[in-house]
Amino acid sequence: MSNRLAVFDCDGTLVDSQHSICTAMVRAFEGEKLAAPDRATILSVVGLSLPLAMARLLPDAEADYHDHLSESYKLAFQQLRRENAVSEPLYPGIAELIRELDADGWLLGVATGKSDRGLQLCLTHHGIHAHFVTLQTADRHPSKPHPSMLLTAMAEAGATPESTVMIGDTSFDIDMALSAGTRALGVGWGYHTPQDLMDAGAHSVAMDSAELRGHIHAPHVPSSDSRSR
Repeated sequence: MSNRLAVFDCDGTLVDSQHSICTAMVRAFEGEKLAAPDRATILSVVGLSLPLAMARLLPDAEADYHDHLSESYKLAFQQLRRENAVSEPLYPGIAELIRELDADGWLLGVATGKSDRGLQLCLTHHGIHAHFVTLQTADRHPSKPHPSMLLTAMAEAGATPESTVMIGDTSFDIDMALSAGTRALGVGWGYHTPQDLMDAGAHSVAMDSAELRGHIHAPHVPSSDSRSR
């Protein structure tokens, strides 16, 4: 019997990091003498790897410049850490949900556009790092919605698509889950709207952690929209 695996996105799902993300992005753009995108536009690309996010924000720029701007963003975020100005609070009920799932025998993972370092710092700060058995980041994988992160998480945890659920707040998370053949659960408290998630093919969208708990425990129904890449 395969292990039950619940894989969470981080930004917009476990933690509300929008203030820090937007501040770092504005600093990165202003440091390059560029007009910064507005908050809604920045949040629309959260979850993608940095170069792909920059490509969406500056579609007419060259790939080398997207890489350069990505490094500028990383430096801006690191400066926020030095200023003790990073804000990444857990969403209500998330810590309790993580502990309950772990105690109930679920294996837990994260698949995120964050860096390895950023994810480790975030989970450790909130005292939940030890609950996760597999951590997949953009440092070692193609950007979402490519299923690489989720496929690797399943391999490391000894889980199958039928025993795995992906939980996220963006259409990138939903598309990744469907590509990997897992259940795709949306959360309505993040950076894409509940309608965006349902339009992307989410099996359900939870509006709070209690509702999410019920959706995670619901039986898996194979999706006709599962895709291979």
